[in-house]
Amino acid sequence: MKHVKSPLYLILIFITTCCFSQQSDRHSPEATAAEAELSFWDIPELEEAYINPAPADRKDGLLVGKLGIDGGNKEMILNLAQEIADNKHGPFDSFLVLHEGKLVFESYYRKGRINLPHPQASATKAYTCLALGRAIQLGYLTMADLDKPVVSFLKDLDSTKFVEGVEKITLHQALTMRSGIRISEEQTEEFEKNPDQLKGQGQVQAFLEHSAPVTTASQSFKYQYDPIFVMQVIEAVVPGSAKDFIKTELLDKMGITNYEWRTDVSGLPRSGSGTSLTSRNMIKWGILAMNKGRWNGEQLIPEAFMVKATSRILLTGDDDVYGGGKDVSKQGYGYYWWSSDLKYGDKNYLSVSAQGGGGQFIILIEELDLMIVVTDHNNDNSTLQVTAERIIPAFIR
Repeated sequence: MKHVKSPLYLILIFITTCCFSQQSDRHSPEATAAEAELSFWDIPELEEAYINPAPADRKDGLLVGKLGIDGGNKEMILNLAQEIADNKHGPFDSFLVLHEGKLVFESYYRKGRINLPHPQASATKAYTCLALGRAIQLGYLTMADLDKPVVSFLKDLDSTKFVEGVEKITLHQALTMRSGIRISEEQTEEFEKNPDQLKGQGQVQAFLEHSAPVTTASQSFKYQYDPIFVMQVIEAVVPGSAKDFIKTELLDKMGITNYEWRTDVSGLPRSGSGTSLTSRNMIKWGILAMNKGRWNGEQLIPEAFMVKATSRILLTGDDDVYGGGKDVSKQGYGYYWWSSDLKYGDKNYLSVSAQGGGGQFIILIEELDLMIVVTDHNNDNSTLQVTAERIIPAFIR
């Protein structure tokens, strides 16, 4: 005999489901107003980890799903999350997974809070890159301008004081950490004693006056302050300020309101570090990159620029791969976005990532339509290796 559920029973089920959903969201780890005023290092650690294989819809512009139902091996990811909670993989603060456009897993540990912006360190470079891409999309620059000298965009400079070879520094060179600028430690200390000389374009003037000569040999990959040149060009070409441009043309459009973007000594937004974002807002930057510059159907960044920015323009070597391990190889660099092959079994998966000191990662694996976001406070991390060994196999069909 077929059992027919009464309307009252169905109503009770609906109420129970709603209450469970609200309770789950209410117990997500949120920073109090007092905690939000503290420095990151003073944030108290969570008493217990928050692990959610069915993230709540927080009406923040992200689609949500359920791990196992919308993709992924639920047991494998939950086992990894428990190991993270047990401190077997270093001091993670958050670990999130987006698959096929849906946030299917969300977890927070230690200093992680769902509503608390986390320091991004050098992942800021990737955001600076995308700000330049937005300027190209709006016509303030062109793709051809990438091969023009940086100094051609900065009209307040005194070229008579430049060291030899400055005209070799194109936007493309600066975006790939190959400006060729070499500043001694002694000169850096002098800059710190007299920060007023670094206001506005004075910052670039100082670098171009006091560098060693720029040569073909010096224009090799060196991880340094080249993003400063890119932010200065953004400031020079967009209407208003770079700060307002980034807010209006990128952050506002993606619904990112809970963030910090600190100001450099020049008065411009910092370009190589200095941002703080919630983990969910890191996901948004990743979506923009994964969708080749599109956000909610609008092309915010030219696809051609996005493809170039996330491509492996140069190989940087496998001697020191940040977050790497035995299954991570062919480390490369694009426009402030890193790349590497992640091996599982006999197959390599290309990963592209924004990376920041302390263990901040936005990892994109296009072949699997997969994104992993991690915040951490440990430079001695193995996040890319963990992705290759533990996360990729959970999403292979």
